[in-house]
Amino acid sequence: MQKITSFTIDHTRLNEGLYVSRTDSFGNETVTTLDIRMKKPNTNDVLSTTSAHTIEHLGATYLRNDAAWKDRTVYFGPMGCRTGFYAIFHGALRSADVLDVIKGLFAFILDYEGEVPGASPVECGNYRDLCLDEAKKDAAAYAEILNRIDEGRLNYPA
Repeated sequence: MQKITSFTIDHTRLNEGLYVSRTDSFGNETVTTLDIRMKKPNTNDVLSTTSAHTIEHLGATYLRNDAAWKDRTVYFGPMGCRTGFYAIFHGALRSADVLDVIKGLFAFILDYEGEVPGASPVECGNYRDLCLDEAKKDAAAYAEILNRIDEGRLNYPA
């Protein structure tokens, strides 16, 4: 079996950042997968399930309601390793192309008040596993990274 692309990245050299994970073409259509890396891999500092789940609900809601990105958003969800999220967008993109919308997403989380969207047994399969306070704490840390991001954290290490 061939090794998948994400397993060819040296995670020991990977820092928090915003990276293009892959670009895939399907006929004339292209989608770009973004690695929203909130935590440095293999440091035992991972997102709690309640934080990741809450960021997933808020992030997906934000992207699918953003005027410029709602029709380009294919997917937003957590990485299994709980060090960040994947966002899949229609089009061939660079990390810098999505930086502003990802900054907006995390600002939205930081400013959000009220019940988390989809926090009911009808709308979510594990609606009790949400915590806005934890999500805000993790979002604040990542927003700081985004605010001082440079080319080294916009491209996978060579």
